[in-house]
Amino acid sequence: MKHAAAALSDGPTHRGPPWLLKVTMFSIMFFPPYMVLAPVGASGSLPQTLALALFGLWAISSAMGLHDPVGFRHPGRAAVLLLMLASCLSYAHLFAGLSGASTIDGRAAADRWMLLMVAAAGIAFVTTETVRNLKDAMAVVRPVLAGGTACCIIAVVQFTTHTNPMEWFKLFMVGFVQNGDFDAFQARGALLRVAGTTLHPIELGVVTAMLLPLAVWRALYDRSGRKRLQWLVVGLFVLANTMTVSRTGLIGLVVVGVITIPFLPRLAKQWAAVIVPVGAAGLFIGVPGLISTLFSTATAGSADSSITYRTEDYPLALRLVADRPWFGTGPGTWMPTQSLDIFDNEYLLVAVTMGVTGLIALIAYLTVPALAALAAARHAQENELKLLAASAASALLIATVASGTFDSMSFPVFALLCPFFIGLSGATWLMVKNQPDPVRAAPSGAVPGKVPWG
Repeated sequence: MKHAAAALSDGPTHRGPPWLLKVTMFSIMFFPPYMVLAPVGASGSLPQTLALALFGLWAISSAMGLHDPVGFRHPGRAAVLLLMLASCLSYAHLFAGLSGASTIDGRAAADRWMLLMVAAAGIAFVTTETVRNLKDAMAVVRPVLAGGTACCIIAVVQFTTHTNPMEWFKLFMVGFVQNGDFDAFQARGALLRVAGTTLHPIELGVVTAMLLPLAVWRALYDRSGRKRLQWLVVGLFVLANTMTVSRTGLIGLVVVGVITIPFLPRLAKQWAAVIVPVGAAGLFIGVPGLISTLFSTATAGSADSSITYRTEDYPLALRLVADRPWFGTGPGTWMPTQSLDIFDNEYLLVAVTMGVTGLIALIAYLTVPALAALAAARHAQENELKLLAASAASALLIATVASGTFDSMSFPVFALLCPFFIGLSGATWLMVKNQPDPVRAAPSGAVPGKVPWG
């Protein structure tokens, strides 16, 4: 705890990201979110419990004057606070009896949403305030990728053996119980798609795409460890993404290419021009049935039930939003009695449960830090910082797109990984803002580039 407090302090005792943040980030990808502490219930997964502890540490440290959070302002933090404010307004609207029938289950669901918001804030705030340089960033990225690597290995085992190693791992999680029914496998065409340690193959496809740029960043700039192993991890993320047989996951890979490749060093860009098409061809050849399954799902159109379920949600959502347009039915309170009424679109779900206010806040939560990180990437002077900022931007833009294809914030791995990238966006924003001014550093007669940070 002393080291964690020192990491948040503003003085020379700063020691980088605290161990609690590193353990939290590893646990998000490694420990199954459906295993919860029995006395706590659905909000009692190990990653969320650790994230709530992070927020408590941050709040106590701020209250005791051990650090000044005001000095770490960035656009992403404003977006987090906006979503928390919108959540509080909708929550108060529910408990005041203004959202219609306030049931016990509805209030419990709203409580779970608020706990998730607090946990997300803890991750976002502590990440920004303790990652102050590239060395700090590498220190916290390593455990994230370690957990992601374990998740991908489990996904490969699931895909190749049709067995789930997590069924055996659950036996060692003493004090934890499984919350609800869960199946790591889902048939699609000729293949059996897998979920790894996440709740659903779509979630695995999205989070592996989000983490892929960080894996590339580490492989290029991590001076400790074996380079071949680090590049193997990059390939493992791509392989696990493909094994989800998810259109959303593949769209995520496209976003990765569009956003991050322009910020790669020149030699890495040249290698990417060769490896990307060769690697894609190798995946299609090496995984039997992958081409036919992806082609059939991409061209099914209205014949695909997963698409029609999404499009049929709109009339119901519009009707519910019209009934309670500003604050919705209450955060997290939509509990459909039949599968056809599940909103496979986070924007629709938040519009129904938190109204227009919540929808605007959610859009800002995902897009504002993404654009801030992209701006940081454009104006960073070091290639390493450029790619790190672009990695955060890529992950959050993937989250923005993916939230239109599934109810993303209902999936704990996604919901707790997003604030990490928001925090990383803020950290890179501040690094770029505080980098030396090239106007002052340039020799006489030089024409430096303009730095619009003020």
